[in-house]
Amino acid sequence: MARMIWIWQMQDSSQYIWNNELMITSGDGYTWAAGVENYLYGLHENNPGIRDIWSYGIVWLTALLMKITPFSLDTIILYMPTIISSLIVIPIILIAKLYHHSMWGFLSALLGSVAWSYYNRTMAGYYDTDMFSVMVPMFILYFLMKSTIELNLKELLYAGIVIAIYPFLYDQGQSIIYTMGLVYAFYMLFYYHEKKNIYHFIIIIFISLLPLPIEAPYNYIFKVLGLIIVYFILKKVSIKKVTLMIISGIFLVILIYFGNVFGIILHKVMSYLSSGVKVDGLHFYGVHQTIKEGRQVAFEMFANRILGSSIGVLISLIGYIVLVFKHREFILALPLVGIGIFALFGGLRFTIYVVPIAAMSAVYLFFIIGDYFQDKKIKYLFILFATTAITYPNIQHIIKHKVPTILHQKEVNDLVKLSKIADTKDYTLSWWDYGYPIWYYSKTSTIIDGGKHANDNFIISTIMQTSSSQLAANLSRLSVETYADLYSKYRKKNSSNVEKKLTILEKDNIYYKGSKGAITKKLFINKKKTDMNPNLLLNELESESFNLPKKSRDIYLYLPYRMLRIFSTIAIFGNIDLATGKEKRKITFIHTRKVSEIDGKIVLRKDIVLDTKSGEVTIKNEIKKIRNFITTENTKSANIKLNSKMYHIDGGYSVIYMKSYKKYVVMDTEIFNSMYVQMFILGKYDKELFDLVVSSEYSRIYKLKK
Repeated sequence: MARMIWIWQMQDSSQYIWNNELMITSGDGYTWAAGVENYLYGLHENNPGIRDIWSYGIVWLTALLMKITPFSLDTIILYMPTIISSLIVIPIILIAKLYHHSMWGFLSALLGSVAWSYYNRTMAGYYDTDMFSVMVPMFILYFLMKSTIELNLKELLYAGIVIAIYPFLYDQGQSIIYTMGLVYAFYMLFYYHEKKNIYHFIIIIFISLLPLPIEAPYNYIFKVLGLIIVYFILKKVSIKKVTLMIISGIFLVILIYFGNVFGIILHKVMSYLSSGVKVDGLHFYGVHQTIKEGRQVAFEMFANRILGSSIGVLISLIGYIVLVFKHREFILALPLVGIGIFALFGGLRFTIYVVPIAAMSAVYLFFIIGDYFQDKKIKYLFILFATTAITYPNIQHIIKHKVPTILHQKEVNDLVKLSKIADTKDYTLSWWDYGYPIWYYSKTSTIIDGGKHANDNFIISTIMQTSSSQLAANLSRLSVETYADLYSKYRKKNSSNVEKKLTILEKDNIYYKGSKGAITKKLFINKKKTDMNPNLLLNELESESFNLPKKSRDIYLYLPYRMLRIFSTIAIFGNIDLATGKEKRKITFIHTRKVSEIDGKIVLRKDIVLDTKSGEVTIKNEIKKIRNFITTENTKSANIKLNSKMYHIDGGYSVIYMKSYKKYVVMDTEIFNSMYVQMFILGKYDKELFDLVVSSEYSRIYKLKK
């Protein structure tokens, strides 16, 4: 019921509705939706990002629902997270039933299913693989715990089957199941090493973790069949304990070597702690520290995300310690607890993993305390009151969490207009946040997106912030044609051999989940490291006579209004010297609103005061001269009306008042001349290089002429 509150709140807001349905709240969701379109209708065939997306479980399941239900794709992706994520109550209740404590499970399920972080990433409209990320590991945990309590190999077989298919449902979860599997193996060795059949359990768990070099989803099918066959062999054939030990050791070595267990876990940890990337001598700015969900957080926010309050988390911590002492099987939950604690360093997104365990721990502690009451009525009144109290802030959050859809109706309308102009082989260049929605609504491709947003971010950032229209045009054409050529060669070489296909993808980095950028690697990294000079190429791209590849498709620049709030962050990625890793210059780009105005002095948020008489702006107590003060206003015909005033010819700053949005933008002169500011905010562009093809108050889309 709680998961329907957002739909009830938003259903009458026309700006959030498209095709008579509320749009989704997850940008990543559009990649899976595009994958469904590709799987069912053959769309996006020219998009490198769709190369094997149909092999993901979320796409298959969505496509299946499309076939067996009368609902549209827009309806299914809206409601699917609500249904799937709610299944987490099942393993929570089942775990409690292992200890004949159904009431504990019931109350824990109520709390865990609505806790702040879990709700945020599985709410209605949050169509993403996150709906499987914690729900499936909780089923794995249940079967692992049951197998240790009953020492029943069949229960471990069930756990192995779920482990085998987990990456199909949540491809980012490999490190999670590796950790859970290894903890289980060491747990069994520590507590049950004297039992002969203990190595049956270890063999099964190691096999479930082994990667198979077979195309998805067939690798998952073969692994499940393999687990079943091994299970019956172990049950029917008598094997000496020494032999079982040797077999277990062999599987462990194979797992570590071919599965790269520790490498995957370490890489996942370091990727969220690092803010920079170095590739073959070139330096790039890392993306994780610019993502809100990937930043280090204060304890209070960390606690709120887990159980709604600091008190709730402290109660759950004590409860978990008590749980482990009372029922040692909860040691197997340590990987989920550890990932949750890692959120303090790696970012908010990891809090979701500890939520169900925290819920069970907190409620369990209430039962332990309740046992001190002799009157059963008082005991259960206390437990119900305490559980309600700890649940209440989470329900409050759900009611207040009126998160908007990823795009508004008018923004979608602009992208749909583009789809009617562009060909499906064309490319639309914009920041990676908008990559997947661009795929879905415009049916064009991008060079960076929600899965591929590493080194190639440098290219888009450079295009957006350069003051040279020629550089922006040349780099756009060179980048797209380079990327398209790489992808074309990849398709020709790897049309049939899937294993080889993945190897080539990793080698050329064409599209490999945000790893080294294909384009920057091709353009800026030479075979001889001593010959690298990325700045030379950038300088050459400013020339009209630069020798560009032959045009094979059209290219569009998508400049949305919503980019305004993150443009200062976007600029960081291109403001780095690739050769040294040093910042090129200090960039000032601040968007803000007016607080008050007294005698020609406009007080803005973020400690900024604009003096319209003297032509000066004070930024955090530092006075700067203003060169230009411009007022912009959108007209009914989607043009931009400008009113400009120059204050100081030697001024190093410019201020734009976007009257239609009631926004002020304070920036340095160089960023004032950038493509984004000139082409979107001011509506000025080089008509020899670009054509304006779509224009509205929400976005301006330009077509490259070259």
